[in-house]
Amino acid sequence: NDKEKVDPKNGYMLTPLYDALFDKGFITFTDDKRMIISNWLSPKNKQRLNLKDDEYFARLPIDDARKLYLEYHRNNIFKG
Repeated sequence: NDKEKVDPKNGYMLTPLYDALFDKGFITFTDDKRMIISNWLSPKNKQRLNLKDDEYFARLPIDDARKLYLEYHRNNIFKG
């Protein structure tokens, strides 16, 4: 909705690569700051992009509001 579009908790500052992968549902994050990579990406492409399942992102801000947005992303955007 319009409120969620401008909510600063509904988004992350990621590198252009990670931002594109996240927006297209090829990666997402767990509530404990670990990356999940979609099986839609081949092992070769994961290697080319240097993506590692379960990689920890210590600086990724996670709070209760962001957890709700991440849950939505995992359930509706992520190509799991």
